[in-house]
Amino acid sequence: MASCGAAPQPPERATFEAEARALDGDTVAVDFRLLGVDAFERRQLCERANACWQCGKTAQDFAARALRDKTAIIQLTPSTSYGRPVAVVTVDGEDLGEMMIRAGLAVPEGKYLRGDPERASRYEAAFTQAEAKRAGALAGRWIAPSKWRHGERLACER
Repeated sequence: MASCGAAPQPPERATFEAEARALDGDTVAVDFRLLGVDAFERRQLCERANACWQCGKTAQDFAARALRDKTAIIQLTPSTSYGRPVAVVTVDGEDLGEMMIRAGLAVPEGKYLRGDPERASRYEAAFTQAEAKRAGALAGRWIAPSKWRHGERLACER
């Protein structure tokens, strides 16, 4: 039986400013930074068993696999970082940032989560679990991505 109520309204669309690039004539891509997460940079190396390995490329590949053939829910925040919008990305009900941290391929950035203590707590717990399991880069020596971006390097990278 049909309802007499008002027709449902489409959800309000968020508007944001971002750098975009054309993938082809009718497809535009925008990069988002994950809220409260700092993943190893694509060219960053970490050390394990006295040898460098591509922890940054591994982090990129992990995120790509997590997103492949799935629908991501992107929840924008009012913040920007490095000129990009900041968002929480959820894939199959799982927070991508938390997944990256738990895999030892990112570190939590609690200062960006002050307004979201529940997420900050989850991210810290994920990091503690990754440390205990010696997951990803946490199995050896690594430099925080923020320090790496400012020029710090492991001896094996020089």
